[in-house]
Amino acid sequence: MRRRPESEKALPQGQGRPWLKRKQRQALLRWGARSGCPLTYRRCLAVASAGRGASCRATAKALECATSTVVVAVRRYQEGGRQALRDRREGNGRAKVDERFRERLTCVLEGTPEDWGWCRPTWTRELLCQEMARRGQVRVSVATMGRTLATLGARLKAAKPIVECPWPSWKRQRRLHELKCLEVYGPPSEPVLHVDEVDIHLNPKVGRDWCLPGQRRVVVTPGNNQKRYLAGALNTRTGQLTWVEGRSKASALFIQLLWRLASQYRRARRIHLVLDNASVHSSKKTLKALAHFGGRLVLHFLPPYCPQGNRIERVWLDLHANVTRNHRCRTMDQLMVR
Repeated sequence: MRRRPESEKALPQGQGRPWLKRKQRQALLRWGARSGCPLTYRRCLAVASAGRGASCRATAKALECATSTVVVAVRRYQEGGRQALRDRREGNGRAKVDERFRERLTCVLEGTPEDWGWCRPTWTRELLCQEMARRGQVRVSVATMGRTLATLGARLKAAKPIVECPWPSWKRQRRLHELKCLEVYGPPSEPVLHVDEVDIHLNPKVGRDWCLPGQRRVVVTPGNNQKRYLAGALNTRTGQLTWVEGRSKASALFIQLLWRLASQYRRARRIHLVLDNASVHSSKKTLKALAHFGGRLVLHFLPPYCPQGNRIERVWLDLHANVTRNHRCRTMDQLMVR
């Protein structure tokens, strides 16, 4: 007994009346496979499935395509045979979107509309079509522009707000290099820790989550927001994190962390702290506390507005992703326990 081809086995078994014989279905599938066109082969699969008696809806679900695609393929086969299943776009001539068009579009996307003289801050597909036509390229439809953007891997992304460092580039790079050398070549008896503070809000941070079609995650907010503050220090050599909690982001929170570090690294001759230029790090209370330690705690300030140089920022991102984002805690105490 001859076995059916694997492609036919994957098709749904219909409950209707078959109108194609088995040999006809097999011949149609072999012809579609030899055509070398995936779209033609998919139409052949749709016709073979419908010819077995399967409904158009079940066939479309099995082939992961629209029901209208199956209906049109069956109609074309019934009117013109298997030759009518061929892709009719082969004779359309030269494609409008070629490699040169994609290169020009990539160059356009590297800037904003305002860079190219448009009075609009963000791109739309319609505006991209006009800009490409203004550059001497062929005019394309909005749908074609969307497919071209997909082939380039372009996506809609939210802009990232940043504050530029007022220092010159050479000065900022030199400072970051000095701090990097301190971590790598510093004495083993002198730990280097990255220090920063983070806010914890009772109102959850809303973020994306995987959901089923037609479903959307609902996050109930407590209403009256409450805050707690954490001050942490990350040991770049061991990965150990030391942190303290407070109700206000003031000098007392940072001084509490200094005492914790002094007791935890009591055998260290000197403790190097890499931190930003927040006012609590250089206030009068902080300077008085540092003088009490007699030079054991040394502060190394990062360039202004340079959070990428502080490695503890990555820890705070993980904290928000794993704890505060979309959380359902009703009280601050429940949230802090997590």
